[in-house]
Amino acid sequence: MKISVELTLTPLQDDFEPAIIHLIKKLRASNLKVIENPLSTQVYGDYDEVMSLLTSEIKEAFNLIENGLLLMKIVKTDRYNYEPHF
Repeated sequence: MKISVELTLTPLQDDFEPAIIHLIKKLRASNLKVIENPLSTQVYGDYDEVMSLLTSEIKEAFNLIENGLLLMKIVKTDRYNYEPHF
């Protein structure tokens, strides 16, 4: 089953950028499709692969920050090639 996941990591501390950059670089190094924008990062692929990667990388990201928030949306389809029709 293919999924699309949107992630927003928000460390609740002054020095927040290193943890975000670390997470994005780890996601980029995977064999999954990853797209970033200023507000979030999207990951696309097979459910088991995506969730396995996210389980380990979210834990690692949380270990790098004192306090933080991670918002995650999961869509049950691969929306990587989505183009607006309007």
